[in-house]
Amino acid sequence: MSAPTPSLGRITTVPALDRPDLLAPAVATALAGWPHAGAVGVVEIDPEVADTAAMAEAYDLGMDTGANCVVVSGRRDGEERVAACLVRADTRADVNNRVKRLLDVRKCSFLPVDRAVEDSGMEHGGITPVGLPAGWRLLLDDRVVAMDVAVIGSGVRRSKLLVAGALLADLPGAEVVAGLAG
Repeated sequence: MSAPTPSLGRITTVPALDRPDLLAPAVATALAGWPHAGAVGVVEIDPEVADTAAMAEAYDLGMDTGANCVVVSGRRDGEERVAACLVRADTRADVNNRVKRLLDVRKCSFLPVDRAVEDSGMEHGGITPVGLPAGWRLLLDDRVVAMDVAVIGSGVRRSKLLVAGALLADLPGAEVVAGLAG
């Protein structure tokens, strides 16, 4: 028997795998092979409120309930190093210091939106740590892992996933990092 899907405030979810139409294909595939998929809920939302602040306002949620996934890159010895960083929505990834050191690059910057969308197969405003390309690192701020329920992207703008923060640490390749965000 799977765990009940999470809810938060006015948001009630259904099991994510019951609504693959609300998931990017890469997210649906990743969830189908993830042992914790039964504890991941999805909720359909208006795409106009997909951005974190708008979502928080529309559903009367605190900014500390959301987690944002940003994609960064840097180069070292001609090799590009890409990472997705998941941080609580009321913080920002420390790209210029902490992330740069973790990637071991001289300069780190956000991956251009069009490239992040194309490479991930996800929509802008919906990029999520679930179903990322195999070559990308996944860095999770320890404060995300401590969240009872995190509202994260689903790969598309018209829905959100709700999942216990601790389960995110079990995503393939996830690295929990203290102080990833400032």
